[in-house]
Amino acid sequence: MIKISGEKLSLEEIESVADNFEEVQLTEEVLNKINASSEYIEEIVKKGKIIYGVTTGFGKLYDRVISEQDIAKLQENLLKSHASGIGDPLSEREVRAAIVVRANSLARGYSGIRRITIEKLIDLLNYKIYPYVPSYGSLGASGDLAPLAHIALLIIGRGKVIRNGIVQDALPVLKEKNIEPLDSLKAKEGLALINGTAVEAGIASLLLTEAKYIFFISLKAASLSMEALRARKEAFDLRIQRVRIHAGQEEVAKFVLDETIGSKLINSISRIQDAYSIRCIPSVYGAVLDNLKFIEDTLTKEVNAVTDNPIVFEKDDDILSGGNFHGESIAFAMDLFGIIVSEIGSITERRINRLLNPALSEGLPAFLIKDAGLNSGLMILQYTAAALASENKILCHPASVDSIPVSADQEDHVSMGMNAVLKAKKILENVERIVAIELFVAAQAIDFVDEKLLGRGTSRTYQTIRKDIAFAEEDREFSYDISKLYTILKTRNI
Repeated sequence: MIKISGEKLSLEEIESVADNFEEVQLTEEVLNKINASSEYIEEIVKKGKIIYGVTTGFGKLYDRVISEQDIAKLQENLLKSHASGIGDPLSEREVRAAIVVRANSLARGYSGIRRITIEKLIDLLNYKIYPYVPSYGSLGASGDLAPLAHIALLIIGRGKVIRNGIVQDALPVLKEKNIEPLDSLKAKEGLALINGTAVEAGIASLLLTEAKYIFFISLKAASLSMEALRARKEAFDLRIQRVRIHAGQEEVAKFVLDETIGSKLINSISRIQDAYSIRCIPSVYGAVLDNLKFIEDTLTKEVNAVTDNPIVFEKDDDILSGGNFHGESIAFAMDLFGIIVSEIGSITERRINRLLNPALSEGLPAFLIKDAGLNSGLMILQYTAAALASENKILCHPASVDSIPVSADQEDHVSMGMNAVLKAKKILENVERIVAIELFVAAQAIDFVDEKLLGRGTSRTYQTIRKDIAFAEEDREFSYDISKLYTILKTRNI
């Protein structure tokens, strides 16, 4: 059971809810705050105060005052009209991550939403309901309006779900699970449910935890390639890293040195220095690691932030309209994410080429195959890696530098944070496949040297690969090998 208070949700807990269907519950400590906030909104409505999103229309329609008897209809119309996303649906794990982040933000008690409404949102998690949420439609300001609207519709018995791969009406599924939808929403509740950055923050959190894993798997692959190429370890000397000062660089060097402890291949041939794709591993991967930690700090703050508008400060007898829904922090972070993760793929592709090129591979056979000529060997795997690395360079164009005004220019600068997240997702998938290729190629190379000479960690990596992937005696359909390794990576079994 994960208890949410709006302040301490970790990225690991988000992943647990998304992947392990961990149940979620509000902490007792937040209930009074939530109740006080929603009661304050009810008082505002009774007093006839004109407050944006509470007694007015939305966006450019902020100047249209709504009567008390139309408040519930206003909130329902908001959800219906804003459920305008298109494209392939987000995965179940992505939707679950978004829901727990939104519920956590609402739990802070600054949104004027009732406890029961938040709990209906949490029910979608605990009863394993998978809302149908199209991928495209969010500009990252005002938050993730379209995708969150597709989720929020279920609370009032509307919208769609995905069950057994089929999109169907939500209401029969809710009834089957004994989930009673709300008859109506109170003032501001529809706006509170959709006016936030939960979808981009939730998916970004999953991507980050996945990237942290693939980062170290890539270092394992790099270490195995170093063994096959009989690289020097001088460049990993901790004295070199320490005078550079950056913490990530030393951590990376230590990791590689630990992987290769006991190796009889490292430093086994006479060479003054290695190519950059080997020698600069601490510098490149160290920079990636440092920036992953920066992104983690940004996302940890975001998933525990109030990203609503307006924000209710009932203790101060005030409700303030601001711009906390603007996803610029996520947009910047995920544009950076794409760049640094892409660099893992870029340097990995260069090592793949080095292993396959007989002019660079320190005596390894051309394209790592017996009877080269009759067999083409692993030649085309480098083509595939190059294609993926090239696509990543295209995808690294920042989304955050773009903005298209919307809502009749009332919302005249947006973050495009969701676009940054979606392309970061594709970049990471490409890199995972490039890393899978290096693992396959490096293991093949080791079989032309001697796996008994490997270091302690690299030997474990090699043996893990060989449990599922056999040495290639001759040409075969290597696509299947890479697909199998990619699946092993995605299930975190290396």
